[in-house]
Amino acid sequence: MPDPTSVTAVIIPFPSRRPATGCDGQERLRRALEGLDEALATQRAAVAAWRAALSDLGGVVSGLGDSLRRYRGSLDALGSRVAGLHAQAVRLERTADAALAVSPGSAR
Repeated sequence: MPDPTSVTAVIIPFPSRRPATGCDGQERLRRALEGLDEALATQRAAVAAWRAALSDLGGVVSGLGDSLRRYRGSLDALGSRVAGLHAQAVRLERTADAALAVSPGSAR
């Protein structure tokens, strides 16, 4: 059972609708504009970081595409070599079959 005296949340009081004494509308406007400037600066930094991340991602994706093209080229070259070896094996098999057909006494 949890301890009933432990704090699990912090309650933030709502700001008062009435300005504090000695605070006129101009002061509230100035503070609001400062807050807006800070928010815009934070947003600019976040957008700049996002653009940098997108640029990095573009570079990685481009590198991956290059690697896949090289891999595909290697597979194509390997496929050509295997096809050549297969053709050579078929020729050798035919030669062996022909040799066996010519000298029937040497067959098992």
